[in-house]
Amino acid sequence: MINRREALKTTIVAGAACATLAPLHTAVAQAAAPAPGPFSLPPLPYPMDALEPHIDARTMEIHHDKHHAAYVNNLNKAIAGKPELAGKSVEELLKSLSTLPDDVRTAVRNQGGGHANHTLFWQMMKKSGGGEPKDVLAKAINDSFGGFGGFKTKFTEAATKVFGSGWAWLVVDEAGKLVVESTPNQDSPLSAGKLPLLGLDVWEHAYYLKFQNRRADYIEAWFNVVNWDFVGERMASAK
Repeated sequence: MINRREALKTTIVAGAACATLAPLHTAVAQAAAPAPGPFSLPPLPYPMDALEPHIDARTMEIHHDKHHAAYVNNLNKAIAGKPELAGKSVEELLKSLSTLPDDVRTAVRNQGGGHANHTLFWQMMKKSGGGEPKDVLAKAINDSFGGFGGFKTKFTEAATKVFGSGWAWLVVDEAGKLVVESTPNQDSPLSAGKLPLLGLDVWEHAYYLKFQNRRADYIEAWFNVVNWDFVGERMASAK
C-alpha cells in the first residue's frame, strides 16, 4: 500500500503529464485538419485496391489520402489572403509560375505541382489497363519513337534515371511534338509550356511498401495499369 504523501505525489505527476499531452493532441488534431481554400482533394476514380496486384491498396491509400492531401492543404495555406490567386486553377498558376509573387512562387511550384501531378496520375491509371495505345496516339508514338517498344524503352530509362524524387513524362512540347522527359521533385511540365500526357511518379512513397528499392520492378508493373484511353483523350485535346 502507498501512504498519503506518495498518493498525492502520483496524482500531481499524472496531472502534469495530462496537461503536457493535451496541447500535443490538440496540435496533432489541428495539423490534420484541412486548410480552407479553393483547392480540394479529388477522390480516386476507382477503389483503393483496383490496381492490385500491380499497385497495392495500402500504397494507394497512403499516397492519395496522406501525400496528395498534404499538397492540397499546403497549397491552400500558401495562397491564403491572396484572392487574385485563389480564383485561378492550379494549372493556370503553374503556367504563370514566373509571374507569381516571390513569397508564394516556390510553394506553388512544389505544392501546386504536387496537386496537379497527382490529380493527373490517378486518372492515368485504371483497373485492367495496360496494353498499347490506339488510333491517333499510337500513330504519334510510332512516328516519334519508332513504335511502342521504342517509347517504352525511352520512358523506362527516363523514370529509372531520375535521381532522388521526381517524375517521368510523355509530353507534347511547344512545337507539338511528343517528347519523353523527366522532372525533379513535383515540377510540372506545364510550367515549361508543355502538355503532360502521361506521367509516372517515382518518389519512393509511390512504390516503397511493395517494391522497396526496386524501382525498375515498379516501373514494369505500372505499365500494366496505364489508362491509354485517358492519355489518348489528352492527346486529342492537344490537337
